[in-house]
Amino acid sequence: MSTRLLLATRNAKKLAELQRILDAALGAGSVKLVGLADVPPYDDVPETGLTFVDNALLKAREGAAHTGLATVADDSGLAVDVLGGMPGVFSARWSGRHGDDAANLELLLAQISDVDDAHRGARFVCAAALVLPDGREFTVTGEMRGHLVREPRGTGGFGYDPIFVAEGRTVTNAELSPEEKDAISHRGKAFRALADVIREQVLEPRR
Repeated sequence: MSTRLLLATRNAKKLAELQRILDAALGAGSVKLVGLADVPPYDDVPETGLTFVDNALLKAREGAAHTGLATVADDSGLAVDVLGGMPGVFSARWSGRHGDDAANLELLLAQISDVDDAHRGARFVCAAALVLPDGREFTVTGEMRGHLVREPRGTGGFGYDPIFVAEGRTVTNAELSPEEKDAISHRGKAFRALADVIREQVLEPRR
């Protein structure tokens, strides 16, 4: 029987992505992820943290407290070198409207339009947290370095994927297959590390 874990998100693409990663790391059927749409509703906790780790823990704590389920949450974003690491924790609301991918991407491209290609370095960062009903907390992080192109390319992924080319690649994240992206992405790295924690803290104690 699968162990139920809450992923504190309403993003269906993120839910599918993490389920894919955990199935590969832990074995298909070991963990059944449910999202916020699958549990009794509760008010979203404001993402007031100043770091990705802070925000991941805020969301995971809230999920565990309201549902009694072991809860996973992540906070991730894009850190652009010439912007001093911004948009960072503000990535999802950079244009002022949370989750408006097109507006966020358009604003960011405008802000660095006069930056030479050689100086358009950036990195995706993901902090993932696991909070258990007994209050124990675990965090991991993952990063993917690369550079930003001038025009969006590709239809896969989400967020800033269409303008981000990872180190060693010639195509954007949005031009990669889901499996190719999982293998190198910041979220893939963080969640594979978290899968080890889930195995040790959630699955093995129940055997």
